[in-house]
Amino acid sequence: MAKHKKKTSKPTPEPEDSKKESIEEKPEEIPETESPNIADSAPTEPTTNLVESSEKDRKLNKLFWLRVGLAVIAGTIATFIFEDIEGEERRWASIAFMIIIFAGTIVVAKGMKMQLPSSDRKKIVTQGIGSYIFLYLFTWIVTYTLVHSGDASSGINI
Repeated sequence: MAKHKKKTSKPTPEPEDSKKESIEEKPEEIPETESPNIADSAPTEPTTNLVESSEKDRKLNKLFWLRVGLAVIAGTIATFIFEDIEGEERRWASIAFMIIIFAGTIVVAKGMKMQLPSSDRKKIVTQGIGSYIFLYLFTWIVTYTLVHSGDASSGINI
């Protein structure tokens, strides 16, 4: 911050008078700041919380990648197991299959026995849900397109 010195002379009524008067300046006393105490800046969390936190993050990371892998596998499987179903029912059956697989990952996550605080309990459900849904749908659409591309008369044969 900028340090401003206070004027100790009386205010002058006219601007020309200020040039004539000398301004006495008193150095302002600046209070010394306290030196930082190393004991005060020490982390308040014991090292056991850091270990638990890293284990929690490792398990959440494992859950995320489990869901990503299952999304790709389940999307591919959905192409083949719902082959006999026609029309709108195929779409709803595949979405129901996606939800069932996701519910299975929730059961697996609870089996991991993650020590989550009460504010993070919903992370078991929300961890990787967007990636799971989009990868499942993407994989399902791409595998379905590749499997049935020879059936269409588009001129593209694989």
